Amino acid sequence: MTLHWMDRIAAMRGGHRPVLFEGAMRLAFVREGLRAAGITDARVILVDCDDATRTRRLVTNRAQPELANPDMMIWAEFLRGEAKEAGCEVLDTSSLSLERCVEQVCAYLTPAHRSSGLVD
Repeated sequence: MTLHWMDRIAAMRGGHRPVLFEGAMRLAFVREGLRAAGITDARVILVDCDDATRTRRLVTNRAQPELANPDMMIWAEFLRGEAKEAGCEVLDTSSLSLERCVEQVCAYLTPAHRSSGLVD
C-alpha cells in the first residue's frame, strides 16, 4: 500500500506544494516507495515519544489501553532504531503539547524549513 501512496504523491507534486504523508509503517517501506516513485527530495521524519508518554496518551487521551502493551513498545523501539540507522530525523513529542507538535510538523512544511514536502 505504501508503494501505491508514493505513486499518488508523486503525481500530485507537480505544483511544488508540500505533501504530508502520515502513517505507522516501517521506514524501509517508505524509502522503498519513494525510490520506486522517483521521489528524490523527500524528508522522512519519525514522530516519536518515550514509552511512558505513549502509554499515557494511549490510555488517557485515546482511551485505547489495549494498545499500551509490550508489542507497541517494541515496535516503537524498532522504528527508533530504523530511523537512526537510516539517518532520518526524529521529532520527539514526549514533552510537547499537541498544539506544539502540530506547529512543529507545520514548520517542516514551510519553505524555510523543508528540504521537500514529504514527512512521515
